[in-house]
Amino acid sequence: MTSFAELGLRAELVAALAAEGINEPFAIQEATIRDSLAGRDVCGRAKTGSGKTLAFGLPMLQRTPVDIEPGCPASLVLVPTRELARQVVDVLTPLARALDLRVMALYGGTDLDRQMKALRRPVHLVVATPGRLIDLIDRSAISVAGVQSVAVDEADRMADMGFFPQVEWILRRLESRSQTLLFSATLDGDVGGLVRHYLKDPVQHEVASATQTVDEMHHRFLAVHEMDRVKVAAAVTRGVARTLIFTRTKRQADRLVTQLRGEDVRAAAIHGDLRQSAREKALADFADGRIPVLVATDVAGRGIHVEDVDVVVHYEPPQDQKAYLHRSGRTARAGRTGMVVTFVLWNHVADVERLQKRLGLEEPVIEVFSNDPRLADLHTLDGPAPPRRVATV
Repeated sequence: MTSFAELGLRAELVAALAAEGINEPFAIQEATIRDSLAGRDVCGRAKTGSGKTLAFGLPMLQRTPVDIEPGCPASLVLVPTRELARQVVDVLTPLARALDLRVMALYGGTDLDRQMKALRRPVHLVVATPGRLIDLIDRSAISVAGVQSVAVDEADRMADMGFFPQVEWILRRLESRSQTLLFSATLDGDVGGLVRHYLKDPVQHEVASATQTVDEMHHRFLAVHEMDRVKVAAAVTRGVARTLIFTRTKRQADRLVTQLRGEDVRAAAIHGDLRQSAREKALADFADGRIPVLVATDVAGRGIHVEDVDVVVHYEPPQDQKAYLHRSGRTARAGRTGMVVTFVLWNHVADVERLQKRLGLEEPVIEVFSNDPRLADLHTLDGPAPPRRVATV
């Protein structure tokens, strides 16, 4: 195992990492950091939870100059969601302090005037969602003309959410850009087009086998009855410390939280209709263990990067295998094990059969009721189960 120091990181960053309990690089970090420090354009492909934030963040911080003008950052990270912006900043802030650098998140749903005021001070690295950054550029509150290094994080999700026109608008205005880093679960389709048009002779690193796998992920498909589904969900959450439940709609997320509370389960919702302060509080309470259950919609859930999520529940089957993998990737992260549970109503059976075929899974659909004692330990539903191999996007 190569150390962070051997990868070329400054002693201040190595010490700051150690203070955070991070002593050895993950595979994607070991693969990409040297090239990024050398100033190369880099495409990194790795599964969710593999340590991509530090893979691009550490070299960017080391290459960011200290002396800059207010409102003129030297480094920029583009992310698809508010939650991800907040979490990237949380990861990078203690490391930036070691180099006397300031990091700031810019995203919608927060006070625009307050952000404009904060930008009157030097901010070295900005982590932004495309829409809010464009708004601030249009108001002349920030200039990206001096950005030397830019990272596009979760590029595939950026494409899924329709943000690529905004991303390209921003990239065309980075007059001083000398380095572009792009990290994604996939490098084809629209992401591949972005690579071809905006990266110069990029070096590509893929930390995966030919069929990327999540070996630590266990899968259960439970046939449930509509009138019993909430109680089954409650029973599943009681057996573990932290559960993330996905619903298809905002209304269903709110309704499920109310129903779970009626079962004496502490739960909170996170979706686009909530005020940003409410979303941040729910996410913080979930991450800190004050609330053991978080109910999320797909879009909001894409920004959730919380360690030690024990179980991900698909309250109803996702629309396709890509959504399944994005949702499921909130557990079994960074080498930890995790359980993924899909509820199957009578009219979902055919959809689940197609989903499993596309995922390369062969899992039985097991009928359960809320008083089934095996729900307290999902591994006992069909006896001890080895980790399943699932091709990821």
